[in-house]
Amino acid sequence: MTLRPIVLIPARMASTRLPGKPLADIAGRPMVVRVLEKAAEAGFRRIAVACAEEEIAAAVRAAGGEAIATDPDHPSGSDRIAEALARIDPDRAYDAVVNLQGDLPTLESQAIRDVAAALEESGADIATLVAPCAAEDRANPNVVKAVVAWNEGGRTGRALYFTRASAPWGEGELLHHIGIYAYRRAALERFVALPPSPLEKREKLEQLRALEAGMTIAVARVGGVPLGVDTPEDLEKARAAFGRATETHP
Repeated sequence: MTLRPIVLIPARMASTRLPGKPLADIAGRPMVVRVLEKAAEAGFRRIAVACAEEEIAAAVRAAGGEAIATDPDHPSGSDRIAEALARIDPDRAYDAVVNLQGDLPTLESQAIRDVAAALEESGADIATLVAPCAAEDRANPNVVKAVVAWNEGGRTGRALYFTRASAPWGEGELLHHIGIYAYRRAALERFVALPPSPLEKREKLEQLRALEAGMTIAVARVGGVPLGVDTPEDLEKARAAFGRATETHP
């Protein structure tokens, strides 16, 4: 890889459906630390958590990780990692950044490598991931669908649109968008400086701001959708998944 990526994990305590989510215990470790460990498994040289609150930073440091404090009032994770990147790397040693959501503790580490590779190989401004959408999620507006123009072979492509609707219409698979992004540094800086766009506000999907501004988003296909922890029920599923992994690999 010629790009020099850093992984940044935005984290804040003020989750409406699961308050204190980053510090929720999963098999003896805070959830944000579990995500940090996934990035470490992926082999990235530098990983840090961009924290909205000091208690998150303390937990990350207690586990041996790197944490950086950011403004608690940022409207999005993208704004949070942009501040963290500017503070953590003023000399611009890193020219790309992976925005890894802190509520994906069951994410496969290979997926983090895949999104960085998609950015490198495509030359796009941004890269993200998709997986086949389950039948029960096709009409679910909480599951974001990606409309993609695929390259030959169907492994990578270019995002045309993201929507909460069931799209594209007609026979064929739908694609479940996985909210992990890799940005070229200049693209992240441009993105967070843009005002929210009309389609972004209508669909409540931040990535549409980039498309409306003419930025390119590369897409890589992965095999499955990781469990996102948004509710107490999701948390119990994540705990069960780690329990099974512990039983399989004592």
